[in-house]
Amino acid sequence: MARKVVITGLGTVCPLGVGIDALWGGLCEGRSGLGPITAFDPSGFRSRLAGEVTGFSAKDFVPKHYRKAVKVMARDIELAVGAALLAVQDAGLRTKAVSEEAPSYPGERVGCQIGAGLIAAETEELAPAVASAADESGRFQTRRWGNIADAGGAGGMENLPPLWLLKYLPNMLACHVTILHGCEGPSNTITCAEASGLLSLGESLRVIQRDDADACFTGGAESKLNLMGMARLDLAGRLAPTGDATGGAGFVRPYDPDAPGTLLAEGGGVVILEEASCAAGRGARVYAEVAGFGAAQGPPPFGAMGLGEYSAEPAGEGLRLAIEAALADAGMGPGEIDAVVPTGAGVAGADAAEAWALRAVFGDRLAGLALVTTRPNLGDCQAGNGALQVAVACRCLHEQRLPARLHAGAPAPGLDAGACAARGARVRAVVVCSSSLGGQNAAVVLRAPDAGGAAGQR
Repeated sequence: MARKVVITGLGTVCPLGVGIDALWGGLCEGRSGLGPITAFDPSGFRSRLAGEVTGFSAKDFVPKHYRKAVKVMARDIELAVGAALLAVQDAGLRTKAVSEEAPSYPGERVGCQIGAGLIAAETEELAPAVASAADESGRFQTRRWGNIADAGGAGGMENLPPLWLLKYLPNMLACHVTILHGCEGPSNTITCAEASGLLSLGESLRVIQRDDADACFTGGAESKLNLMGMARLDLAGRLAPTGDATGGAGFVRPYDPDAPGTLLAEGGGVVILEEASCAAGRGARVYAEVAGFGAAQGPPPFGAMGLGEYSAEPAGEGLRLAIEAALADAGMGPGEIDAVVPTGAGVAGADAAEAWALRAVFGDRLAGLALVTTRPNLGDCQAGNGALQVAVACRCLHEQRLPARLHAGAPAPGLDAGACAARGARVRAVVVCSSSLGGQNAAVVLRAPDAGGAAGQR
């Protein structure tokens, strides 16, 4: 019998604020955190709005002796470190970062799986090094970059800051969290774009189920608010052209066939997973049981030559398989699900593929099944999306309430995704799902803690 796993702590950092209460409160009030980009000059881009995290400094989330390490944290790492501490505090855990008393769990029984993106180096650090590897005509030369002896020049690589690599490796999110909180159990980093957070949660679930840990930090964080991140997603045709508009919620319209695209954001979250009887033994509050998990690969949503026409059925097949696998793992049927927290990116083709997958799983029920969409509020946090979606689902279960939905357009028929106010609801089980630009898909079934039978085993 697999060990039962529950979620006991939620830590989020996002454009609606720092902490789960800021996220949940903003969603219920129907607020959007999308506005003009201030992190850099976006005037050269068609999309000039995004979701920025304000009032946040990683120095406030690490012990005093660790503050020098913040200098070698890219923005993605900072977000993960902040979210991890918030999750620990919300769960009431003792770790070496927050207490001098004995930790709640021995270090070797605590794992850490955090999803990450391919962190883009800051322009101020990378550009001078790249420029120094150019030849007399101004063209970049790989031999000069590597300082090959007969290539001339000083070698661009040598002009990078000494600890440059430690700042931009994707596994450094989990690295800093494990060091800070004394996690000595299994650790992993998953870099599968928007699906990274949910895939990491699935990894944590299996680690605890096979008795390799009693608790895990899990989630994801990312900031694409930099020149390379914006250019990459714009060239992929994902971003809405905003011109000089100042409000972003009207651009991001989930499941609207006429949606112009999504808006980028920064943010992410970490949630605490624990084996159920261990959590009960320390008197922990339980938000949800992780009842099932599924993952599947599908065709990427773009053709081999770059941009291409979406075909909803093949592009959605991977997500359908992932959701069905999660339901089977939970021992539940589609009729037992009360709400779905989907990707709902506001990218017309991607949303059409996701809608196809949801229809394939839920059939006629889908028209009355509440879709909890967050992109008009938060934007696309890429690898940070999954943990934010899970945190929102946990609060839906805990509060027996669905947050408000923003929508400035008209979602496709048969989808409960239009604008509405927050409302009370009977929420016993929720599917959280995510697809990605690379074709990776993941889904999780979360169940109310009193709806899954006796604690400890299932």
